[in-house]
Amino acid sequence: MWLLPSRGLSEGAIEWRLRDCMYSICLSHRVHQMKATEFEFRHRALLNLVQIWLAFQVYVLDRVNIVWWLCPWGTPRGALLARLAFLFAALLLGAAAAIRTWAAAYLSPDVVHDLRLHTESLVADGPYRHVRNPLYLGSFLLSIGLGFLASRVGFFILVAGGTARILRLIGREEETLEQEQGERFRDFARSVPRLLPSISPRLPAAGVHPCWGKAFRAEASMWGFFVMMIAFTITLR
Repeated sequence: MWLLPSRGLSEGAIEWRLRDCMYSICLSHRVHQMKATEFEFRHRALLNLVQIWLAFQVYVLDRVNIVWWLCPWGTPRGALLARLAFLFAALLLGAAAAIRTWAAAYLSPDVVHDLRLHTESLVADGPYRHVRNPLYLGSFLLSIGLGFLASRVGFFILVAGGTARILRLIGREEETLEQEQGERFRDFARSVPRLLPSISPRLPAAGVHPCWGKAFRAEASMWGFFVMMIAFTITLR
């Protein structure tokens, strides 16, 4: 058995191989536990819209906005706090748009919005040097930012539902990437965090040239959400 000491194999090498084996087992277990179906992946954009629509439809059942519930803006102090809360939401939406645009600039827009899963190559440049799933990180920030406009139940649908959906999509992609790319992906996963970005890059630049024009066009709706929230914050009564 390769785990046992053998001639020419140091204890340090054995320990490294043990850690590598355990990491691979844990990664495979995580992605098998939470993995999107083929239907979920192919219709991820539509399901995202359905989730947003549902979150605002529940105003029929819960008529209290989450921000109003925390700080009613019927008083000058409440209005200031509410405006600050919506400004924070606008910053989240701006960050979501910026991260997704940055990520899309290093991918073809066809890949970003394609119904098929692309695992033929790994991108390790731009935001992918800081976080493995910047597009999904942007989608997660979008769910939180839009949640400030929803009711209490709607906020839960957007944040909790969005988190579960995104983790399932990541699980499917990373399982397939591990199957297709093998050790290359495992090295990438060991170096770069999954969703919580690293401030400093974890990998050297690969020299990929970003395509900003196509990226901004592909993520125009994200920037629209940001502008909408800024306008709402300014005109809040």
